[in-house]
Amino acid sequence: MVVQSEKFFLGRQPILDRNQEIVGYELLFRSANIDHAVFDSYSHACSNVITHALSSFGMHEVLGGKFGFINVHLGLLLSEMLELLPIGQTVLELLEMIQLDEQVLERCRELKELGFLIALDDHEFDASNSEIYNVVDIIKIDVLLTGMDALPEMVRQLRKYPVKLLAEKVETVEQFQACYDLGFDLFQGYFFARPVVLNRRKIDVSGLALLKLLQQLTMGASIDVIEMTFKENPGLSYNLLRLVNSVALGMREKIKTLRHAILLLGMNHLRRWTQLSLFAGHDSRGINHPLLEMAAVRGRLMENMLKQMAGRAASDEQAEAAFMVGILSLLDILFETPMEEIIVNLNLTDNVSSALLKREGQLGKMLMLAEKLEVTDFDAVAVLLGECGISLDQLLAAQLEAFNWRSSIIHQED
Repeated sequence: MVVQSEKFFLGRQPILDRNQEIVGYELLFRSANIDHAVFDSYSHACSNVITHALSSFGMHEVLGGKFGFINVHLGLLLSEMLELLPIGQTVLELLEMIQLDEQVLERCRELKELGFLIALDDHEFDASNSEIYNVVDIIKIDVLLTGMDALPEMVRQLRKYPVKLLAEKVETVEQFQACYDLGFDLFQGYFFARPVVLNRRKIDVSGLALLKLLQQLTMGASIDVIEMTFKENPGLSYNLLRLVNSVALGMREKIKTLRHAILLLGMNHLRRWTQLSLFAGHDSRGINHPLLEMAAVRGRLMENMLKQMAGRAASDEQAEAAFMVGILSLLDILFETPMEEIIVNLNLTDNVSSALLKREGQLGKMLMLAEKLEVTDFDAVAVLLGECGISLDQLLAAQLEAFNWRSSIIHQED
């Protein structure tokens, strides 16, 4: 019997297309009340994913308009509970232990008619499954389990059917490239957040301008100095005016001057916009850049956690430092440049620098917690929650607000 007080860890793993843009998330849950070693009831886990997701928070907020992949066991597949999920946005992942018999085939057809997408999780090709291959939408292949040598033949066989192929557990850029060359349509794994061999690539002009602006904002430069930086970088100015005019600020007329835009937005908002723009403006993926998604949610999550910990005692400065650590923690990946070189000119405080470089101090621990949460290492998260003095309820509230906030940014920039 499920008790009402049951608490969950929530994980959200991005799923990318061939352009490395985010198209969906797999939602992963684990009960905090059950020892992980004995947590083997898939029906229990999956049922609670659905009930908890629907009763405690909105799926739309967590997904931000993207597809949601949810693991489904046989009992849940056959239940009406599934039909409470957002149709057209939900991908039902049939766990690998489900026997793909006539009953399952018929249920998949019913769910497809309702508007759900169906995926087979951790699947290995079997010619006897040809009937269901013509019904499902996506087949997920664990590249580590399958092995790179066996992939080409499996892909060749599955290409006979009208399915998209999703490569799962893609952990390196080399694995991504190999799966891309084989024709996989979708990719899940953290290859995009892994450092390539740091080659001290020269940061481009727009990146340099944003880093310069961020430095000025961090040091409290005057509006004249900040305005001049915008004037020296027309692309930056265009994006600023576009942002201010797109945000619902209750203005009846468009903003025409840079100074007016800067004053209207305010220094705090301008600093955040600059931090996010480092990612959004880096390449053509813009707001669907997976590193931007990760950095934005990481920053907001850390800010929320700090406020949860400190309560009313939290100052704007402390909250801003937490947000900045989250955002900046991925710049070395983005620019393929060692973190030491990036932050040397930013004049950051000691606690921010030590968090970024050594994962030390309160902010360093919070950053580690955010990182472990991203890769759904819930055992490590449980330990770090204790060290940071944050409850699971506080963490979940902080996560949901961060997801919701990130979604609101996307809608502003559309």
